[in-house]
Amino acid sequence: MRIRFPVKAAVMAAGSAMIALPLLAYAGLCGWYWVHQREVVYALGGLDVTPEEAGLSGFSVVEIRTEDGEKIVGWWLPPPRPEAGIVLFLHGTPGTLRDTVWRVPVLQQSGFGVLAIDYRGYGGSSGLPSETGLRADARAAFDFIRVRAPGSRIAVFAESLGTGVAVALARERPVAGVLLNAPYASVRRLFETRGPPLPYRWLMQDQFDSEAMIGDIKAPLMILHGTADQNIPIEEARRLYAAAHEPKQMIEAPGAGHLGAWEGGGAKPALAALAAWTRNDR
Repeated sequence: MRIRFPVKAAVMAAGSAMIALPLLAYAGLCGWYWVHQREVVYALGGLDVTPEEAGLSGFSVVEIRTEDGEKIVGWWLPPPRPEAGIVLFLHGTPGTLRDTVWRVPVLQQSGFGVLAIDYRGYGGSSGLPSETGLRADARAAFDFIRVRAPGSRIAVFAESLGTGVAVALARERPVAGVLLNAPYASVRRLFETRGPPLPYRWLMQDQFDSEAMIGDIKAPLMILHGTADQNIPIEEARRLYAAAHEPKQMIEAPGAGHLGAWEGGGAKPALAALAAWTRNDR
């Protein structure tokens, strides 16, 4: 049997295939991102070590239960005096409690009580991370402090990924002040400006839209950011600062990279702000 296949039909079929293949590839990329997005945003696991193994003294390991039943591991330093202020420290990613030793000793030496936590899925904490989950972890940590030190005022100090968790916490709990080092306006914006061209607004489950939330915060705010930050451009911090209410302050460290604003002149005013916020005569 002889089959005739018109040339015009062949051209049309080839053209359709040329259009369909890229669309299928793009849909496949979107599907891959939908399935694996939390592996991209978070760094799961990490080392579970004690404060002593990390070179710290005076801290104890505590296990905090969240409202949804997860176990959060924290390093707890009680305040030196019942009325002394306490700082809740929320780290970035990748990283675990072991990596907080470059911040926590300074807080300790400055006379604060400290609680630093590993989010769910990090270090020795149970569960898998999500925006909803990390926000629950921070609430549980704040409530732990209020039970252990009811006479102390609590400020939150967060870096990088943790800044979005801190902004959400400040809407939900009466924090004394909010210190953000290298914050973003939203994680979704970071992907939109720096990632592959995907429809993140519809794909991202954990958008961490701090810009949309920060206007609800009444607590005083300080932002630190380096002008040479390659991970989170300083424009992100400026957007966040513009959306926040007074009282607020932003310190830009010239030439500092990611998280480097602390060493680039931000540490002294930040510690002074934490002390002022957590004074018990306020």
